[in-house]
Amino acid sequence: MVETRLVLEPEVIAALAAADSGRCFLLSGGAGSGKTYSLVKVINQVLLETPSSQIACMTYTNAAVREIESRVDSPNLTVTTIHEFLWNILKCFQTELRGELILLINENVEDPSEVLPSDFFSNKSIQYKEYVRLHDAIISHDELLLLADRMFEKYVKLCNILSDRFNYVFVDEYQDASIAVIRIFLNHLEKSTRPNVVGFFGDSMQAIYDEGVGDIASYVASGKVVEIKKAQNRRNPKSVFDLANRLRNDGIVQVPSSDPAAPNMESGSVVLGDIKFYYSMGVVNELENIKAFLKWDFENAKENRELNLTHNLIAPRAGFDKLMEIYDGDKVLDYKKRVVNYIRDNNVIINSAAMTFGQVVAQLKIMSPEHLKKIDPTPVQKRFIDRHPALYAKAFNMLYESLMVIYVDKDALIDDKKDDPSAIGKAGGKRDRLIKHLFKIQSCISLYVDGFHNDFLRKSEFKIRSIGDKRRLLEIISAIVGMGAASIESVIDYADMVGICEKDDSFNAFILQNEYLYDRVKNIEFSQFQNLHRYLEGRTPFSTQHKIKGAEFDNVLVVLNNGNWAKYNFQTLLEGEGNESVLARTRKLFYVCCTRAKRNLVVYYHQPTEASLARARVLFGETNVEEFGGAAGA
Repeated sequence: MVETRLVLEPEVIAALAAADSGRCFLLSGGAGSGKTYSLVKVINQVLLETPSSQIACMTYTNAAVREIESRVDSPNLTVTTIHEFLWNILKCFQTELRGELILLINENVEDPSEVLPSDFFSNKSIQYKEYVRLHDAIISHDELLLLADRMFEKYVKLCNILSDRFNYVFVDEYQDASIAVIRIFLNHLEKSTRPNVVGFFGDSMQAIYDEGVGDIASYVASGKVVEIKKAQNRRNPKSVFDLANRLRNDGIVQVPSSDPAAPNMESGSVVLGDIKFYYSMGVVNELENIKAFLKWDFENAKENRELNLTHNLIAPRAGFDKLMEIYDGDKVLDYKKRVVNYIRDNNVIINSAAMTFGQVVAQLKIMSPEHLKKIDPTPVQKRFIDRHPALYAKAFNMLYESLMVIYVDKDALIDDKKDDPSAIGKAGGKRDRLIKHLFKIQSCISLYVDGFHNDFLRKSEFKIRSIGDKRRLLEIISAIVGMGAASIESVIDYADMVGICEKDDSFNAFILQNEYLYDRVKNIEFSQFQNLHRYLEGRTPFSTQHKIKGAEFDNVLVVLNNGNWAKYNFQTLLEGEGNESVLARTRKLFYVCCTRAKRNLVVYYHQPTEASLARARVLFGETNVEEFGGAAGA
């Protein structure tokens, strides 16, 4: 098989050589280096040389799973997310799972009376879901990783089963995997009597998720893992990967691809591309004027993208700011949480069964006058309450135990955003039942308007039995499309009445249990949700800087914002001074954003310091840093 290897990339050949000798390896490379391309080449070559090999390939997202499956067609390849892979092995060992879950729960119990007996789950099967209810034997992602780490460490038979089942285990985007996952594959599997090879693919510079391991440098230093560095860049124009090289500090320096067919090559040469750093010093934020000046077609969201730090910064410009404020800015619920935490942390005993929230607060003030500051709203909460007296009055008069269980989080609104309208959303997700119901209404409308009538009929409750029904359906769809100014509640009621999307038991139960939330959402104009739907379906040019990793676009506009963020600070990044962890975290995020560009990259910063501009000139080049309104606006 030597001849067939000669046409492969040198990094792929090196990875295969490590595998041949039974060594675990790490193929690391910068953004755009084609690590997934190399992973696919390794898989195909292994299957070519040893057709009986069984290969497990794990990655971080369902989108990445589908990408790899589309490139390799073999019954000997199993492609899953890391969580699915581990669960598929563990779920068959319910006895061991029950025992370890009880131990895990009891380790975090402070009150001896709350310790679970060893037979607590004897009549239950442990289930893996998108949500967690430990006492109902339902675990979620975090608990699964903890249990997997413990069980693979404790039970050698699990290691033998995994090694028996798969000759090769490949982990894509390894830097995003939990340290528990790394321990399973590099520590616990060593106990197995059946050898296999574990290969990691990824880039420590793109480790932007706090729960990820970041790097496995200690394993490389110890000799347990062979590192293979990939320097070629297949995605970015030269100006972008030169900028990326200046941002890196780990020794990887990217060079143009030697493959004339690489996406960033034209007529045998690497595309040069264009980078710009625009800034404005006045009180007016020039972002919209810069977008107009660029003349990029931002309606074409597949090729042109604007990256902001948070959904909150995007919401007012994308037109769903009122919904975002409800799900991520309700300081009345924040105050409720403050009171609940005070009662819990101070072991306050209060008979709240028939008391309103207001009565509980009043009782606390009588019981603990010396702790009034810990019971009163914070200044931020007080300002919100003063602006929303009716909202506070509603919460104040609700039964405490009803208000206590209401939990509102922005993930319930914006979970599972797509960056490509053609992408397939994940099953489950964190969206609450109200948002899912609205999503079903709008999805039905979109399917009909886009001409997918059979899909519409499968998703909707509307029945077509005659030509008259078809005409009536067209009238109904047109009516809902035109209800942007109507309230969300009126659209829900109308869709239910005409049979487009009926209110089911789970929806009604959610509204009954979350009256406070629904009373806020129901009066918002439906256009807010229509805009949210467009954003979540990837039909707008906006994305958050975190969620864009792995994507690529012809033209990328990165907006630098220095709000009161604890984890990120672009001024710290550019000036190179400040908290080291914030600096490292921001550098990685900025690196990820810049390397999404396949043609042109523009960075915009409103009111930077002179020190920031000095660093920008080093990174982007003196002639590429311009104040908008000067040469840029001429």
